[in-house]
Amino acid sequence: MLSSCIIVGRVKEKPEIRTTSKGNTIAYMLVEVDRPFRNEDGTLTTDTFRVVLWRGIAEECAEHCLPGSVVAIRGRLQSSAFEKEENVYYNCEVIAEKVTHIR
Repeated sequence: MLSSCIIVGRVKEKPEIRTTSKGNTIAYMLVEVDRPFRNEDGTLTTDTFRVVLWRGIAEECAEHCLPGSVVAIRGRLQSSAFEKEENVYYNCEVIAEKVTHIR
């Protein structure tokens, strides 16, 4: 089975590069994507996705992806779960495989 996704949206915050304990470069980027329909108030809403960027993609995005920039991201979804106070919480992130800076 394969997990694959494509999102096109605006960068919410400039990604900041960090280095893992194993020496790999990593950055996180929030991307806002418009929903294709209006809510009950008649306004368009957005979804915010956390995108994980590794190595060269992280460095490139940290340099070129400024808040408000439009990007297209091809990647895969990765989920995780954790327990806190007897409740289970689920998290889903986009692991970027290719990022194209549109404008």
